[in-house]
Amino acid sequence: MTFRIGQGYDAHRFKSGDHVVLGGEKIPFDRGMAAHSDGDVALHALCDALLGAAGLGDIGRHFPDSDPAFSGIDSRVLLRKVVELLSEKGYEPVNVDLTVICQAPRLGGHIPAMCENIAADLGLTVDRVNVKATTTEKMGFEGRGEGISAQAVALLRAV
Repeated sequence: MTFRIGQGYDAHRFKSGDHVVLGGEKIPFDRGMAAHSDGDVALHALCDALLGAAGLGDIGRHFPDSDPAFSGIDSRVLLRKVVELLSEKGYEPVNVDLTVICQAPRLGGHIPAMCENIAADLGLTVDRVNVKATTTEKMGFEGRGEGISAQAVALLRAV
C-alpha cells in the first residue's frame, strides 16, 4: 500500500467584521478575516496539505484569488473539490491533523464541530480528524491580535 504525507500552512490578517470562519464553523468575534474567500485558514492549510501529499501543487494553483468565481466562496466547497482531485489521482485521506494559532478568539468550544465538518467533507470518521488551537503567548502577529494562522498535516493512501 502506498502512503503519502503533506503539510500546509495559511495565514490571514483581521479586518472589520463580526465573525471568523475556522474549520467550516462560523465563530462570533469582533473582527473578520481579510481574504478573497471566507478566509478559513484552517481549511486552506488543510487543502494545501492534501494537495501537497498528492503532488498537486497548492490551493492558489487550483483556486486562484484572481478568479472572481472564488470570491467569498465557502472553503468547505474548496475542500470537497480537493477531495475530488485526490480521488481522480487515485488517493484518499487516511487522517489529518490541524493546529490553529491565534490569541483570540478562544476556540476550545468550537473544535468538536470543526472536526465533524472536516470529517464529513473528507469522508472520514471523526476519530481520524484532529484539530488543536494554541496561542503564541502574545508573540508574533497572532499574539498581537493581527491575524490567525493554521498548520495542517495529511496522510493519504493510494486506492
